[in-house]
Amino acid sequence: MRKTKLQAANLEGDADDIEAAFYEALQSGDIDRLMACWADEDDIVCIHPGRPRVVGAVAIRATFEAMFSNGSIRAWPERARKIQAVASAVHNVLERVEVLGPAGPAQAWVIATNVYHKTAQGWRIVAHHASPGTQSDIQEISGGPQVLH
Repeated sequence: MRKTKLQAANLEGDADDIEAAFYEALQSGDIDRLMACWADEDDIVCIHPGRPRVVGAVAIRATFEAMFSNGSIRAWPERARKIQAVASAVHNVLERVEVLGPAGPAQAWVIATNVYHKTAQGWRIVAHHASPGTQSDIQEISGGPQVLH
């Protein structure tokens, strides 16, 4: 599934720009804008909370279309830890998610890892792995900085 030059041109920038575009598309239910954030590689992967690994743009698109058809879904990136290299970036994001279903809105926390690569079209998502959080705000567990001698 190739993106048009217009879609690719609109998403130039860095991994932060693509992440912002991804969450904006997710909140607005815009499947074309959402998929324009993904790389054109056959092996891109997406894992939704409690679901199997989905491989490839066609299958990933189908999972998001199903999510959009089941009701409105909105996700806000609340906190992020980021690691960036020359041509790749990994963002671990705490997402606050609201799903509008038949019983009304429900909120949850999701922990997502988004992996970005710099491609010929610019920065694109190559992996999105989301895991369920707890019902309350998730607390981070981290050790202090360590110095190796």
